[in-house]
Amino acid sequence: MPLLVGQLLTVNELDMLAEFLNFPLGVANLFVTLPASLDLTTILGAYSDWFDFTRSPLAWTFVSPGEEIFQVGGFRLKWYGVLIASAVLIGVNLSMRLAKSRQVDPEAIADLAIWLILAAIPSARLYYVAFQWPTYARDPAQIIKIWEGGIAIYGAIIGGTIAAIIFAKLKQISFWQLADIVAPSLALGQAIGRWGNFFNSEAYGSRTDLPWRLYIPREANYFHPTFLYESLWNLLVFTLLMGLFVADTRHHRLKTGSIFLVYLIAYGVGRFGIEGLRTDSLMWGALRISQVVSLVGIAIGSLGLLWLYVRQRQLPDVA
Repeated sequence: MPLLVGQLLTVNELDMLAEFLNFPLGVANLFVTLPASLDLTTILGAYSDWFDFTRSPLAWTFVSPGEEIFQVGGFRLKWYGVLIASAVLIGVNLSMRLAKSRQVDPEAIADLAIWLILAAIPSARLYYVAFQWPTYARDPAQIIKIWEGGIAIYGAIIGGTIAAIIFAKLKQISFWQLADIVAPSLALGQAIGRWGNFFNSEAYGSRTDLPWRLYIPREANYFHPTFLYESLWNLLVFTLLMGLFVADTRHHRLKTGSIFLVYLIAYGVGRFGIEGLRTDSLMWGALRISQVVSLVGIAIGSLGLLWLYVRQRQLPDVA
């Protein structure tokens, strides 16, 4: 994907991309504390007979330092909350800059962000509860205890999409225009937010002896760091979307809605594969629900691009 972006962008366009990313809460600053949380210990096991992992840059054992940053009395500041809040602030800031380049009022994006937050959080919770209903049916009071964990990103995306459609209708703004503007920030926010799973020691994969792996103390074993896989994949998706956005801002070759449709395909492909490694997937019978939703997203994105570029038709809109 970086190669694709390099082929799409000229030197001036790369400078423009750098300008888009020059906002206060940089990703590099956000992760400045992460190296202290990584235990670069000697990796032992069956492979050590023929490969010295201590000399390999791939020999990374991830060990969470814990979910809390600090606690004062009854107040606990958790990494997950800080990361999600940072992802939202960074995403809104970036989207407002992208909106300005598309002659869309940045304040409309700020207003949309409130709608998205109010819709995404309960939707993410209800989505999770729906596929864990036997557990919550025994004690419905647990449903509202979102602070104890249990949300799903696909639920947030679905709820946020519905909110954005209603917002676009009320404000008489093209939904697909808004979706194109928000899509890069969504991918970047997901890349940041996934590190919350690392600090919580959750959402990991099956056991592994690979040189890069996540140690879970309560299991006393090593697992696929699926949080890392998805974070890196989302960074690639973000790079692709930003490359397309910046190139289109210069050349105006993409049709409205294309960037969001590419997001659905690119994220869906990565999530489908990574979800297959997870041990805590939400299930729908014998199916992993996130893989089913990923396939739906890939299908929608593919059909949408065919509609735009093969049928040469515009996407149906609300405005």
